[in-house]
Amino acid sequence: MQPAAPDETDATAEPVRDLASAFDDADDVARVLARTGYLADDALSTVTFLATRLARPLLLEGEPGTGKTALAEAVAQALDLPLVRLQCYEGIDATQALYDWDFPRQILHLRTLEAVGRPDGAAGGDDAVAAAEAQLFDERFLLARPILRALREAPCVLLVDEVDRADDEFEAFLLEVLSTWQVTVPELGTIAAATPPLVVLTSNRTRELHDALKRRCLYHWIDHPGLARELDIVRSRLPEVSEALATQVVSAVQRLRETAGLVKPPGVAETLDWARALDTVGATRLDAETAAATLGAAVKYREDAERVRAMLDRVLTA
Repeated sequence: MQPAAPDETDATAEPVRDLASAFDDADDVARVLARTGYLADDALSTVTFLATRLARPLLLEGEPGTGKTALAEAVAQALDLPLVRLQCYEGIDATQALYDWDFPRQILHLRTLEAVGRPDGAAGGDDAVAAAEAQLFDERFLLARPILRALREAPCVLLVDEVDRADDEFEAFLLEVLSTWQVTVPELGTIAAATPPLVVLTSNRTRELHDALKRRCLYHWIDHPGLARELDIVRSRLPEVSEALATQVVSAVQRLRETAGLVKPPGVAETLDWARALDTVGATRLDAETAAATLGAAVKYREDAERVRAMLDRVLTA
């Protein structure tokens, strides 16, 4: 589920400066997030409230498409805070998450110095070389990657997405940052967050994360919602879809999750996509023909599509 556009009542809201006082309680979290189109249950609202009040990272695990990433987006939108996203992948290292130097600009700067003849009026020789080297690692040539950006821009929301794709070394680096809220750039010194960002880590559980990282975080498992809550989500996000069609789509998706034995059961994101696709083609009800024609919005594996097509009549009439 993706966050909706903010309503007019929040358009002029002031950005939150102190995350610890961002929400009054768990009910306030649910109310504020609902205005963005994100419907959080009591448990998720409570753990989100605790993450802001206790300045602890929030680790969300669950099946793809259950709203883990969307929670970080919704919180950032609701509190009018910058959202800094770090997308993890196999082989990511600290440099790609922290900072780099703008090599092309450094080279251009050196060539400019050569053309001018001396840097900043230096007399020449060793002094000129030292001055040139110092300029190369000046702040203006620093490329801040997501973690460094988050420490500098805090208060903000730092989304570390699909952390389970990264390796053990990156996990250890991440644990250190989350423990100290600071990093060291050898050429510039230590950079610390004035206030800790709200960190949301997501995992699809393709591998187990280490206990040390889990102990640092508050933990919550996001499961697929029940029929009533998922229908509320569709109503909130897609008011243009008729009540009858929304009910049929949600009911069908619920049955697919429970009985079809799919490689990847559809998540809330797929439910929304399917309802939107059906509305786009002008469907007013979900029958076997329109369901088969738009099935690519709900299932994303060939084996799943074949299995669902073979049982569509049973799914739609159950």
